[in-house]
Amino acid sequence: MDGALMGGALTGGAPSGGAAPGGAASGGNGPAFGRALIDSLVDDLLAESAALRQVLAGLAVADWGLATPAAGWTVTDQVTHLAYFDDAARRSVTEPERFTAEAEQIAAAGGDFIDQVAARYRDTPPADVLAWFDQARARLTEAYRQADPSVRLPWYGPPMSLASSVTARLMETWAHGQDVLDTIGIARVPTARMRHVADLGIRALRYAYTVNGLPVPAEPIRVELAGPDDARWDWGPADAANRVSGTALDFCLLVTQRRHRDDTALEVTGAVVRQWMSIAQAFAGPAGPGRAPLSPAEGS
Repeated sequence: MDGALMGGALTGGAPSGGAAPGGAASGGNGPAFGRALIDSLVDDLLAESAALRQVLAGLAVADWGLATPAAGWTVTDQVTHLAYFDDAARRSVTEPERFTAEAEQIAAAGGDFIDQVAARYRDTPPADVLAWFDQARARLTEAYRQADPSVRLPWYGPPMSLASSVTARLMETWAHGQDVLDTIGIARVPTARMRHVADLGIRALRYAYTVNGLPVPAEPIRVELAGPDDARWDWGPADAANRVSGTALDFCLLVTQRRHRDDTALEVTGAVVRQWMSIAQAFAGPAGPGRAPLSPAEGS
């Protein structure tokens, strides 16, 4: 299901060099800090939205019907998915009781609800899809700015903080935007906003293990990522035996399941991290098969 589930996954906390993204331990407190954090996250969400919007505005009508790397999904499906769950996220903020009732109905309907949504709106004209995305995102971000920063919001998994909800929408925009970029053949330009995506992927470690029916590892893990503009983002104790390092782009592509590990240059040390990298997911919902390797395995 769309969104992210959080849990304390690594010892060591926030990335070095700045405030922690969406809901991570940040050292700040009080209403003023909470409001500033939400406003900053919403600004990043709007920037990620604008980057995707620029790509979508340049598409020909026929491009919206192209198949994306997500099996069975077109470009239209990717964008209606974002718009639909933006509307759902707004209801979780402004009408939590209504959202909870709808979520219970969805749970009773079976596990293919996301594909049902995609099929329902697949024939929507591209101009209408783009207008829906614009309107849904504008209404959602306004709701975020008006909400109490300390509120807990219902979602399709456990309730989440307002900051985590904003960050989850950014992650979803980044991930589904990646499917559009891959379809059109446009290279991703890394930005500092990827830190939010990486942080969600790390804090969702506990969920990834749980949804796969595996015991959550007790061993500490170190993550060292190279961000854009020579930034370095670190999580976990520096002396951890289990560790993963590489570019933030590769890590984000893996934890959003947009790339197979074999198609990244991530350096992975330790059995625990090797297992985690095989099941990592930054989003809520059932465990999926992930993406197949783009390139043949060595020796094949």
